[in-house]
Amino acid sequence: MKRCSTSFKALWVGEIISEFGGAAGAIINGFILYEITGSKEWMGALWLVYFIPSLVLQGLSAPFLNHVVKEKMLKNIQIVRAAAYLIPFVGFVFGNTIGIVVGLIILQSLLGLLQPIYASLSFSLLPDICEEKELAEANGLLDGTIRLMSFIAPGMTSLLLLLMPMHFIYGVSSIMFLASYLALSRLPQSSVETVAAWTKRFWWEEMKKGYTLFFQHSNLLRLTLLSSIVRFAVGATLVVGVPFIRGDLNGEAWEYALFSGAFPIGYAIGMVLVAKLPKNEPTMYIGLIGGGFSFILLFFVTTIPLAWLCELLGGLLFPLFNAQSAAIFQREAPRDRLTQLSAVRLLFLRVTMPLGILFASTSFLNLSTRQLYVVIGTLIVLPGVFFLFKTLTKAKKSAVS
Repeated sequence: MKRCSTSFKALWVGEIISEFGGAAGAIINGFILYEITGSKEWMGALWLVYFIPSLVLQGLSAPFLNHVVKEKMLKNIQIVRAAAYLIPFVGFVFGNTIGIVVGLIILQSLLGLLQPIYASLSFSLLPDICEEKELAEANGLLDGTIRLMSFIAPGMTSLLLLLMPMHFIYGVSSIMFLASYLALSRLPQSSVETVAAWTKRFWWEEMKKGYTLFFQHSNLLRLTLLSSIVRFAVGATLVVGVPFIRGDLNGEAWEYALFSGAFPIGYAIGMVLVAKLPKNEPTMYIGLIGGGFSFILLFFVTTIPLAWLCELLGGLLFPLFNAQSAAIFQREAPRDRLTQLSAVRLLFLRVTMPLGILFASTSFLNLSTRQLYVVIGTLIVLPGVFFLFKTLTKAKKSAVS
C-alpha cells in the first residue's frame, strides 16, 4: 500500500466508503420493503428491478465508455447515488407508504443502472494510476476491501439501528457517497474526453468493434470465462449455504453467519498473500485450483468448524487468481479500448452469477447440497488443472529451447 500512488489511495478510500454505504442501504431496503409488504415476491421483484436494467445497460453502454472522462464520471455517479438514497427517505418524512415503495423502486433502478458503469470505469482506470507491476496487488486490495465490507457492513448497520430509526440509515448512506465523492475528487484527470458523433450508426459500429476485439483476444476471453465460472460457483453457493449448515450439519443461525463470514475474512488475508507471492501464471492457476478444491472438500465435511475452515481456505486462495487475472486483462487489453472491453468482461461476470443461482435452485438434477459443492468445485478445478499443466509445459519447452 505504501508503494501505491496517491491517486490509487483516493480511489481505494472512495471504494471503501461507497461499499459500506451501499451495503448498509441494501440491508435497509430489504427490511423496510418486507415490513411494509410482508411479501417474499416483492423482495424478489425489488432485486429484479435492480438486476434487469443493470444487465441491459451493461451490454449496451460499452461503446460510449471509451468517450468519457473516467474520473469525472466516477464522481458524478457518486453524487447521483447520494441523491438517490434520499428518495425513499422523503417518503418516510411525509409518511406515505406508496411513496416509500415507489422511492425504493426508483432507488434500486438508479443503483442498477449506475453500478455497471462505475465498476467498468474504475476497473479500466487502474492502469492509468498504477504501475504495471502493482496491478495485481492493487486489484487484490480493491477486491478484498469490497468483500470485507460485505462482512463488516451488516454488523455496523445493526449497531446503527440501535441508535437511530431505520430510515435514517438512508441519510447515512447518502453521506457516505458524498464522502466517497470527496475522496475521488483527489484523482487527477488522466483520461481525455473525445468528441464522438452520438448516432445509431456510431453506436452499432462501436458495439461490433468492441465485441469483435474482445473475442479476438483469446487470452482475455479465456481469463474472462474462468472468472465467470468462479462467479457461477459463487451464485450457486448463495443458494446451498443455508441448507448445508442448517440442514446437513444441523447448525444454528450464528454458525451460518460465521460460515458466510469466513470467506470474506479469508479473502482479506489472501489479499496480503497476493503482495507476498510471485505474480506469475502458475501461482494464478494454483489459486484457482485451490479455491475450487475448497468447494469439493465440503462434500466430506462432517463438522461445522471444518466447514468454516473450507470457506476460509477458499477465500484465502481465490485472490491469487482474481487479482492476477484482472491485472493481466488490464495489461493486455488495448489501452484505447480498455474501458469498453472492461464493460464486456463485467457483463460476462454479472450474467453467470444469476445462472449459478438458477442452477442451484432447480431440482432437475436431483443433487444434494454436498453433491452441488462437488459439481461447482469440479467446474473450477478441471480447467484450472488443464491451464496450469499447459503453462508449465510451455515454460519447460521454453527453458529447453
